Amino acid sequence: MDRIEKSKQKYRQLFGNGVPSAYASDPDFQDILSRFIFGEVFYQGNLDDKQRELITLAVLTTNQTLPQLKAHVIAALNAQLTPVEIKEAVYQCAPYIGFPKTLNAINEVNEVFKAKNIALPIESQKTVDEDNRCERGLAVQVEIFGEIIAKMREAAPANQKHIQDYLSAFCFGDFYTRGGLNLKTRELLTLCIVSSLGGAKGQVKAHVQGNKNVGNDKETLITAITHCLPYIGFPRTLNALACINEIIPEQE
Repeated sequence: MDRIEKSKQKYRQLFGNGVPSAYASDPDFQDILSRFIFGEVFYQGNLDDKQRELITLAVLTTNQTLPQLKAHVIAALNAQLTPVEIKEAVYQCAPYIGFPKTLNAINEVNEVFKAKNIALPIESQKTVDEDNRCERGLAVQVEIFGEIIAKMREAAPANQKHIQDYLSAFCFGDFYTRGGLNLKTRELLTLCIVSSLGGAKGQVKAHVQGNKNVGNDKETLITAITHCLPYIGFPRTLNALACINEIIPEQE
């Protein structure tokens, strides 16, 4: 099957039998888009369609490309992702892009859910409380990054220690401990999110190492970043690949 047929098959699988509206005004552009994304990128590497749609949701949320996000919520449901998994992929973006942009994305997800008669709110995935969110979050940080976390906390100046506490309690306690997605998936999504941001080379490298530590191999990371390419472009994709190659050299 050539990439044209592959793209048609994959598009129908994800979006149904409709035709993209861009074909009416920009058919050449839509052909380039569809054949590259759905005829090539979707078939590269070792991720399944569920994982790919989770990545797409996180990247489109990060980019704030909301019309495309809404379309991919439908695709995610067609790929058999659950409402919980979809919501958690979007929630995972909050520590990296902020609350306002995440709320924009949540609103788009909710519109699709309402149209599909999916009851809101969906079941809570919270596993921490006010007394243990920092402790539990710190434990997840150490699981992902190792003993360097203790050194970071010790080295923080007195007037910046609250940032380290926020990282543990908020980023990792409030989000990484939630149900719905496992740790390997959350860490893979985070790598895609920070790679999509641009200008976050240090965080990309840290999360390459974090992914390696939780069991995501180099092939998985390359596939994930490749899947981001149509949505974030070559410069940020190549920057992320350079970070992957620096942290996990080819000889490994």
